[in-house]
Amino acid sequence: MHRLIVLIAAFGVAACTTSTPIQQTFDTTITELEDITTYTPPPVQQFVATTLREYVAPEADQGVAVDADFFYPIDNTVIGKYRRDTGQIVARFTAPHKGLIRHMNSCYARYQKIWCANSNYSQTPMGSSIEIFDATTLKHIQTHSLGMRDEGSLTWFDEIEDGYIAGFAHYSKNGGLAHKGYEYSSVVTFDKKWRRTGGWMFPKNASDLMAPYAASGGALGPDGLLYILGHDKPEMYVLAMPTMGPTMIHVATIQLKSEAQAFSFSPDKNTRKIWAIERHKGMVREIEIPQIGALPEHARKF
Repeated sequence: MHRLIVLIAAFGVAACTTSTPIQQTFDTTITELEDITTYTPPPVQQFVATTLREYVAPEADQGVAVDADFFYPIDNTVIGKYRRDTGQIVARFTAPHKGLIRHMNSCYARYQKIWCANSNYSQTPMGSSIEIFDATTLKHIQTHSLGMRDEGSLTWFDEIEDGYIAGFAHYSKNGGLAHKGYEYSSVVTFDKKWRRTGGWMFPKNASDLMAPYAASGGALGPDGLLYILGHDKPEMYVLAMPTMGPTMIHVATIQLKSEAQAFSFSPDKNTRKIWAIERHKGMVREIEIPQIGALPEHARKF
């Protein structure tokens, strides 16, 4: 027994003495404190989109969703369903104005359903819900209330791998709170049960461009970046996730023929097309947006 212990001890010593030491390499460059610079946001890439097709749709006041064969313009308590090939209306959902559903803003079409962000805008306190419709009949089939949230009024949401990413708005005009202006708008992530998992602030340059309102529409693009439309300006803002900190990075601005509001990415594969509206003319437009260039330092995809 004693001999076994000695052998084990000897083996342990031998193992320790013959092991290869871990080699580590460190950057020995040390920045002098007086050489630390003040952060400057990266230059914003500038692009112009191309309008491909236009449709007349009187429901096109808040946004539009789209699937392979149909597009769905939205106006608060109304959703239309139109053929993409002919522009002919085939169905319509309606609910009383200023009722249980009050302000459907952004919707997307997926899994034979229409998923919509609804709020009680312009009432305060702010309350929000998710409303779901059957894409074939436009019959309302499901609801999920978020109730009152400090983040503000839900205007859009999209799916991410393990849950949802959503935009919440504060306003410095009608529908806003006296102690929170448009600067308090943000993007929040949730799990599948709508429990908060994270979030980001808007970069000041993008937030100021949407003032005194906030992002009315948003969606993750096929390139993993976040695309945002404001309330009225005919331009889209492309945002990236920061590698550190709570504020997103404004990567690009795209000029387009649309009065902002909510939009949807086309489900067509290998394309960079969105569907957007011009609310004052009751128009829906199919628009091709350009490819975004290389991301700046400290910016990454969602």
